[in-house]
Amino acid sequence: MMYYYQRLKDLREDAGKSQKEVAEILGIMQQQYSRYEQGIYEIPFHHVITLAKYYNVSLDYIADLSETPRKLFS
Repeated sequence: MMYYYQRLKDLREDAGKSQKEVAEILGIMQQQYSRYEQGIYEIPFHHVITLAKYYNVSLDYIADLSETPRKLFS
């Protein structure tokens, strides 16, 4: 089973973004975002919402409850 933090990393890499770039979108330091991707810290829900909007995928997809990244916006 893939955990959501691996999904965060996969989405970031698929978008060609660095951890620093994603951290800036969230208004946090790169080190903090790195800890989310590693599963060291739980990512706050408001950050998950921001990332779902940014990557245009469903929350279910980020949470690894769905294998299909349903688009939020057409």
